[in-house]
Amino acid sequence: MHEIARLAGFYAAHGVWSVADGETLIPMLGYVDADGGQGMDRLVFDDVGDAARAGQAALEEGRDGRIRAALVVDAYLHLDRGKVDALIVDAVEYGTERQALTMAVPYLPRSSPQGFAVYRPKFIDVTGVEEPDYAALADAFFAGVDSHERAAAVWNEHLLDESA
Repeated sequence: MHEIARLAGFYAAHGVWSVADGETLIPMLGYVDADGGQGMDRLVFDDVGDAARAGQAALEEGRDGRIRAALVVDAYLHLDRGKVDALIVDAVEYGTERQALTMAVPYLPRSSPQGFAVYRPKFIDVTGVEEPDYAALADAFFAGVDSHERAAAVWNEHLLDESA
């Protein structure tokens, strides 16, 4: 499960880096192959909703030789205070006992009065383990963020150390 969280962190950081300048995030599917090779597919469609649905289908079905994957899409997170922009990260470990996690990285878009900012990530769902160790998963997630040096610098520069 820690490798899934680490992969989710890496691609969440890449997503933050992508939206920091006000650009629209093209949904992306990052993956690790059985030989340890890592890659990413950008899901370019005329409609972002179609791209997100195609990414979710690809994540669910998996591809031969992939051991884990993470899908990052730009969406809204509905909180008590209203809807908030967020990157939603779905990550899966393929195999006989599938494990998965879903996280949200709420953010303020560059166009907001306060400018671009990143809030603390939120766990939405963890499946495939009986009692998730959320502290250890968060550590693995942030290790993944930090492993993407250029994106981590943007994340850390714009981090609001508070929940959305």
